[in-house]
Amino acid sequence: MALRTVTIPGRSHVKFIAVFVGVVLLGLAGLWVGSRFVDRGRHDLGVEANARLISYASVALLIPLAAEVITGIRPGLLAHALIGFLLVPLVLLKLGSVGYRFARYYAGDPRYRAAGPPELVMRLIAPALVVLTVALFATGIELWLVGFRFGDQWLTWHKAVFVLWFLAAMFHGLAYARRTPELVLADSHDRLRGVRARRSAVIGSLVLGAALVVAMLPFPSPFALAAGAG
Repeated sequence: MALRTVTIPGRSHVKFIAVFVGVVLLGLAGLWVGSRFVDRGRHDLGVEANARLISYASVALLIPLAAEVITGIRPGLLAHALIGFLLVPLVLLKLGSVGYRFARYYAGDPRYRAAGPPELVMRLIAPALVVLTVALFATGIELWLVGFRFGDQWLTWHKAVFVLWFLAAMFHGLAYARRTPELVLADSHDRLRGVRARRSAVIGSLVLGAALVVAMLPFPSPFALAAGAG
């Protein structure tokens, strides 16, 4: 006697609603954490310049990252991969700027120590977000370069990492949703020394990313070809 699979009506809707509510609650938690940040006032000029550079990179990443998420709905989409390459230099700029601040603080630099550390919850999330970001781009680049030559588990890992990254990045971004624009706009008011260098670093990263996209266009990615064939 053959067994038939019974589908329970509405189960998928319940699951979707549960996930949606969970994401909304996480976003609200991020906004709440951000509202509790203490404004420590102006810091040393070098510390302030570093914070503004990080904010510039964060704002510049916003729209391309949104496009990357949207185009990633269908695996193998050419636009998804190319936007990823566009983002690589800008992501490295932000990671480098944050890493420099991290290193100076824990190396005992009095200027960064005086500015104080981030809130505890952000210090706990940041290392995981860095690891997830590196893993997300690494698995994506691997898929672009070699496709499924070493198995399709890379796609599974890429998707799993993306889910975790999205949740962590959303919480992080919403927590800094108030502070980041303030730091970006601050250069329009006081023109802190190095404003041209900060803006040039972000623009240069985007130009370098565009050059990387152009360099990748002729590359016959096995992953993109395989997805297109399907």
